Amino acid sequence: MNSSRKVLVADLLDGCRRGDPKTQKLLYQVLASKMLGVCARYARNSYEAEEMLQLGFIKVFRKINDFREEGSFEGWIRRVMVNTAIEVYRKEQKSLHLVDLSDVHDAPQQMFGMDGLEVKDLLAMVQELSAGYRLVFNLYAIEGYSHKEIAQRLGITEGASKSQLSRARVVLKEKLARMEGKKYESNVR
Repeated sequence: MNSSRKVLVADLLDGCRRGDPKTQKLLYQVLASKMLGVCARYARNSYEAEEMLQLGFIKVFRKINDFREEGSFEGWIRRVMVNTAIEVYRKEQKSLHLVDLSDVHDAPQQMFGMDGLEVKDLLAMVQELSAGYRLVFNLYAIEGYSHKEIAQRLGITEGASKSQLSRARVVLKEKLARMEGKKYESNVR
């Protein structure tokens, strides 16, 4: 492969299916940082994210022949990473901290000035969520799964999924409010 031309992920599929180590390494190099970002949203810290990434790529290379070319190869790899994150979660957390829907109340909506808030700040806030809140928040808000799909994947009820999402949003709003408060206080001084 000519190193001067941009490598397309789809171009690497055949070599990976043949088990070619050079092609596998190239695929890893091309996608590792992007997939690490996916894993980081589910992980508690960078170490756990890197562990998920490694486990995910092992699965990609072992199950490469399961890719049926019905969507993009990169999209399939992303799903493998998300599924790996779910598996890591299940191994480490045998039960979710569930909140009954009747205990969830709608907090008044607040608008926050997002000036100065960076992606890394938001990622840190999401990583600080409890494992159950973080998993449901990511699956629903980022990956686009429905509550029914989340419930099936995690072995919980749809109500539990909705509850987890609602609580995650409340916690994130509180964190944003505190961050805004600190920012406001530092500007007043």
